[in-house]
Amino acid sequence: MEKPWLQLYPEGVPAQISTDGYESLPDLIGRACKRHAHRRVAVFMGSDMSYAQLDKRADAVAAWIQSQGLKQGSHVAIMMPNVMAYLPILVGVLRAGMVLVNINPMYTADELRHQLADAQVDMIFLFESFAATLGKLEPSVRPDTVVLVSVGELMGIKGSLVNFVARHIKKMVPPHTLSGVTTFAQVLRQGAASSFSPPTLKLDDVAVLQFTGGTTGRPKGAMLTHGNLVANVLQIQAVARPVLGEECGAGLVILTALPLYHIFAFTVCGLFAMHAGMCSVLIADPRKLDTIISAWRRDPVSIFPAVNTLFNGLLNRPEFAQLDFSRLRLCFGGGAAVQQAVAERWHKVTGLPLIEGYGLSETSPVAIVNPTNATEYSGDIGIPLPSTEVVMLDGDDRKLPYGEAGEVAIRGPQVMKGYWRMPEETQAAFTQDGYFKTGDIGIMSRQGRVRIIDRKKDMILVSGFNVYPNEVEQVVMQHPGVLECVVVGLPSERSGEMVKLYVVKKDPALTESDLRQWCADRLTGYKRPEVIEFRSELPKSNTGKLLRRVLRDEALKP
Repeated sequence: MEKPWLQLYPEGVPAQISTDGYESLPDLIGRACKRHAHRRVAVFMGSDMSYAQLDKRADAVAAWIQSQGLKQGSHVAIMMPNVMAYLPILVGVLRAGMVLVNINPMYTADELRHQLADAQVDMIFLFESFAATLGKLEPSVRPDTVVLVSVGELMGIKGSLVNFVARHIKKMVPPHTLSGVTTFAQVLRQGAASSFSPPTLKLDDVAVLQFTGGTTGRPKGAMLTHGNLVANVLQIQAVARPVLGEECGAGLVILTALPLYHIFAFTVCGLFAMHAGMCSVLIADPRKLDTIISAWRRDPVSIFPAVNTLFNGLLNRPEFAQLDFSRLRLCFGGGAAVQQAVAERWHKVTGLPLIEGYGLSETSPVAIVNPTNATEYSGDIGIPLPSTEVVMLDGDDRKLPYGEAGEVAIRGPQVMKGYWRMPEETQAAFTQDGYFKTGDIGIMSRQGRVRIIDRKKDMILVSGFNVYPNEVEQVVMQHPGVLECVVVGLPSERSGEMVKLYVVKKDPALTESDLRQWCADRLTGYKRPEVIEFRSELPKSNTGKLLRRVLRDEALKP
């Protein structure tokens, strides 16, 4: 097929990548542990871990898992925030030959019940603060083996103090009814005394069961193979090379504020950072901006992947502008649309543009990204990665010409094997020639640049005209008195659907009439909000993505 975007690749970025020579994810990460043994792999609350220590601890985790009698390919869940133990558990689960299942630790008991049952989880590494949630479930739903992990793991004497404060001073560990659990300290001790047998793994084997965000219904488990994830790591490495050089980041600091159980952070801050020999500064709670700023001050950041709301939140802290940005090389924006007003302020404060990219759980996740050596915010999501093909489709899966809006469809080595236990959903998600249909509406220019208009299911139909919430939000966010906003579509007897705008003020003096005039000057009539509601805060996912669905469901309640 025609690939006009190849002309936009910076010098040194290949048209294709190859996974030849790699057997699996553990092979990829194991080589990095040997190559970067003396470097720091992670920092958490001021404590360090080296690649050599990661390697040794991951071996112990893998040996212990195998000693529990699990068959290769069994499902092992991680339900934890970004703490020091996350990386050795992640690597150890994969090294043992198991399928890793990432679980959002903020899930309610009902949400957890659904995912554990759907994913058929045999073992779980569980952050102790969330043990009470698992304890609410009937024993038949719980995994047979539960390992409790504390916040102070792998931090030595300091960790004991941190655990004491978390448990007894801050009361962050609610009482639970779980019995017969194993501690992570026991896993390491027993694993170090056990023998480990490296399994035979193939690139086509499933490595991770990554559940989608559930923004359009019940989460689905995307089956990501070792080959999918190795390919995406190598693709990210290829496009980052113009900025990070041939070493591609060895020794640089990456700020891991996004949760590792989310696919964006899992691949970029977890797998890619380890492959490249970076040091991850782990942030347990990305909502605590003071913690992020303190961590940045202690370890000046080189690479910062984040979402729009996190960039925006930091910019609205005066102390953020006082940080050291001299080592900053790359700021990735993903997970949700980066808003122009935020991107412009970010560039002004840090001196670097936000490099926006695009992906989904089903694409491991990165599929499209702006050239990393760009000098300004582009307003689009960029161009397909090496070895990746992108087209726009009409409602009958026919490829549309350049400049016409259609559903974004992706084909490449990072695209999932399918949905776990959902053959019909899998079949519906792919075209006959193997393109994954994303559910997003986009436009590709003749040069191969892609612009996302909105989610297919979020589009609002006002008197027969298409209104895309992102477009309206971009306009409203340009108003200097607006901190955050969300647009949703609601039923209307007059026009079929109408536009409702939710706003959090930056300027307390901002009025509804101010916003109506602002929109009237910049949007055609049918795109203007019919209803405006001010809120003190807006609902967000754990990654900071603003949740339209929650507001829409709330507004539709009788």
